[in-house]
Amino acid sequence: LPDLDADAREGAARAYLARPGHDLTPGEQAEILAETLAVLDDPGLGAVFGPGSRAEVPLVAMAGGRVVSARIDRLLVTETEVLIADFKTNRPPPERLEDVAPGYIRQMAGYRHALQDLYPGKTVRCALIWTLGARLMEIPAPLMDGAEP
Repeated sequence: LPDLDADAREGAARAYLARPGHDLTPGEQAEILAETLAVLDDPGLGAVFGPGSRAEVPLVAMAGGRVVSARIDRLLVTETEVLIADFKTNRPPPERLEDVAPGYIRQMAGYRHALQDLYPGKTVRCALIWTLGARLMEIPAPLMDGAEP
């Protein structure tokens, strides 16, 4: 959907969600549609879905002496920085960093460590996108520095 014009997204999403293979009720389709469009239309998340950003980026690298094999949900590389974003669907999502599951912090720390090696000289930032409420929560570098990937 991010690659479509904003005015074409709703129709494409409705058609996708209505496919029989998904076995979604009309209410479930409406809920998923609203949540998805809220994330895509949120101005605070614009860069993550804007020009030059990529979706489902495969990653295989060493981080902290371990092999990291994953798909990064959203990746944006600019001249000066790298932004990694991962979607989370927790219900309800945490409001404070202190309440984020430690596994999520370790996951992002692993991604960050691997991409620091791939993009030396660039600042690597990581964020979680809570789909309920369309909220981006950046993970501070010091918090990831203390997490073992």
